[in-house]
Amino acid sequence: MRLLLRSTLLVALVAATATVSAQQPRPVTALVGGTLIDGHGGAPLTNSVILMEGERITAIGQVGTLAVPRSATVVSTEGMFVLPGLWDMHVHLMLAGHGNYAHWDAKYPPLLEHMIIPAVARQNLMAGVTSVRDLGGPLDPLIHTRDRINRGELPGPTVYTSGPFIQHAPYAGTEAFRWGVNGPDDARAKVRRLAEAKVDVIKLIDQDEMTMDEVRAVVDEAHKYKLPVVAHAHRPEEIRRGLAAGVDDFEHTGLATASEYPADIIEGLRARAAQGNKPPLFWTPTIDVLTNFDVRRDDLEFLDDPIWHLGLADSVVKDIRSSLDRLDTLTYYRFVPNRKPTLGNKFRQLRESGVRLLIGTDAGVPANFHGAAAISEMITWVRSYGMDPMETIRAATFWPAVAMNVEKDNGTVSVGKFADIIAVRGNPLRDIGVLRNVDVVVKHGKRVK
Repeated sequence: MRLLLRSTLLVALVAATATVSAQQPRPVTALVGGTLIDGHGGAPLTNSVILMEGERITAIGQVGTLAVPRSATVVSTEGMFVLPGLWDMHVHLMLAGHGNYAHWDAKYPPLLEHMIIPAVARQNLMAGVTSVRDLGGPLDPLIHTRDRINRGELPGPTVYTSGPFIQHAPYAGTEAFRWGVNGPDDARAKVRRLAEAKVDVIKLIDQDEMTMDEVRAVVDEAHKYKLPVVAHAHRPEEIRRGLAAGVDDFEHTGLATASEYPADIIEGLRARAAQGNKPPLFWTPTIDVLTNFDVRRDDLEFLDDPIWHLGLADSVVKDIRSSLDRLDTLTYYRFVPNRKPTLGNKFRQLRESGVRLLIGTDAGVPANFHGAAAISEMITWVRSYGMDPMETIRAATFWPAVAMNVEKDNGTVSVGKFADIIAVRGNPLRDIGVLRNVDVVVKHGKRVK
C-alpha cells in the first residue's frame, strides 16, 4: 500500500512539474531603439522594439508603446538601422576564392565537409548573410553540412542547396559535382535522385548543349517535386531554352560580348513577366565580380583582410593567397575586359524587362570571398547601376524568400517569422556601404554577433 501511494505521489509530482514547465514562458530577447527597415518596402520604423521568443518574432512596436518584459534580454540597437538578415542567392560553398580550379578540385575534396564548407558558411553568417543558396557542389558534403547547421551543430546561415550541377556532360575532373544527362529518361532519373536526397533547388547549366527534350525533362521532373529550377544565362541560346522549358530563375549577366541581349530574348522575358497568374521570373545577375575585377586586380589589399581567413587552416589561406597574386593572368577573368562595357546596358535591360532581380554573387570563385561578396554586390547595384537602395535591400531579403517559397517564414522582419535580423550603424538607404560593417547578427532568434 505504501509503495502504491509513493508511486501515485511520484506520478502526480512529475505531472505537476511538467504542467508548470509547460506554462513557463520561453526566454524573450528584445532589440530596442533602432530604426527598422522591415523588408516590405514601406517607411522605416523609428525607435523600434522587436520581441523574440525562441526562433521567432512575437511582437514589433516602438519604444513607449510596446512593453519589454522585465525578464527579457535587451539588445540595444540605439543609433542603428535594423534589417532582415541578408541572402546570397548564388554561392559555391565548395569554393573559397582560390584562383586555380583544377588545383582546388584535385587537392581539397577531402577537406570540404570538415573544413571548407563549414568555414565559408560561417564567414557568410558573420557578415550578416543569414541565408544562402548554394548552386553547384558535391551532394553529400553539402547536404550533411546543411543539416548540421539546421540542427545547431555548426554556426552558419540557412543553406538551400542544389547539390551537383546538371548538364550535358561534366567537365574533365568534375564528375563528383557535375552530373551529365543522356536523354530525357536519364535527365528525370538524375533529378529524382537529387530530390530524394532532399536538395532544395535544381541547377541547370549549358542547357544549349542539351536537347530540348532533356531540358524539359529536367524542369518538368523538378517541378513535380516542387523544386525550383535555376539555369545559367551566359549565352543567348541558354536563355531561349530556359524560357521555353519554364525555368524559374536565370543566373549571371552573360559571357557574350554583345552590347545587349537579343530582341527576341527581351520580348520573351517581358512576356513571361506579364503572366500575372504565375510566380515572378527571377534573375540573379552576379554582376559585381565582373564590374570590379579591375579594382581587385589593381589593389590586392583585400587579400590581407582576415575576414575570409575565418575557419580555414593557415596552409589553406596561404595556398589561396598565393594563387591570386596576378588576377590578370587567371583564366576565369580572361574575357572580363571585353564583357565589362556591356554590363550596364544588360542590367538596364533586365530591370526594364520585368524580371525580378535577386542579390547573388558567385561567392567562392577566384578572389570573390564569401560574406563580403553579398555586400559588394549590393553596393555595385546602387553605386554603379543606379538601383534604388530600398529595392536593393528587398532583392537581398524579401524576394529571395519568395523565390525559394519560404516567404511565410523568412525575408522580412514580421511577427511569426524566423528572427533573422541584422543591425548596422548608419542608414543604408543613404549609404548602402554601411552594410560592410554589421554590428549585430541574429539568426533564428539567437544572437551570433
